[in-house]
Amino acid sequence: MRTIRTRTITCAVAMATVLSLAPLRAQTTQTTQTAFSKEAGTLSDKFTGLARVMAGKYDWKPGEGVRSVGDVFNLIVTENGLLAATLTGAGGGQGGRGAPVTDPEKLQEALKTSYANLQKAIERLSDADLKAPVKLFGRDMTKEDAVRFLFGDQHEHLGQSIAYARSNGVVPPWSK
Repeated sequence: MRTIRTRTITCAVAMATVLSLAPLRAQTTQTTQTAFSKEAGTLSDKFTGLARVMAGKYDWKPGEGVRSVGDVFNLIVTENGLLAATLTGAGGGQGGRGAPVTDPEKLQEALKTSYANLQKAIERLSDADLKAPVKLFGRDMTKEDAVRFLFGDQHEHLGQSIAYARSNGVVPPWSK
């Protein structure tokens, strides 16, 4: 009786292990480039949605010496251009800021376009390209590290933008 229970438990544990690894195997078939491109699309949707619902409040900031709503959105456009240039080799990790966009429709379009350009740059990368060295903000890293670094930074700015919206009584569009 004890042997049967032990075998049944062992079999059940083995099956659970195999089944729990199935999603992991499915995830590994998704390339890093695909995952990054999808994340860029998600960030684009969220920032563009926030830019739309925060129109008219681009000058608002929580205090002196802090970025305004519009400043954050313009920073994202700049970061996307810098990252796309870094990934394609067109920028060498250097970036400049153009004049800030203040018109709501133009800023929303600039966000969409910057993410679309970034997605194209990411999708064109090979696995070897991801491991290629680059310099970003004076730091040595790989192209993959550069994407992870700036996406991490953008998620912080997304949280900041959500807090700005909520402070102004605005609900993020995906929260409705």
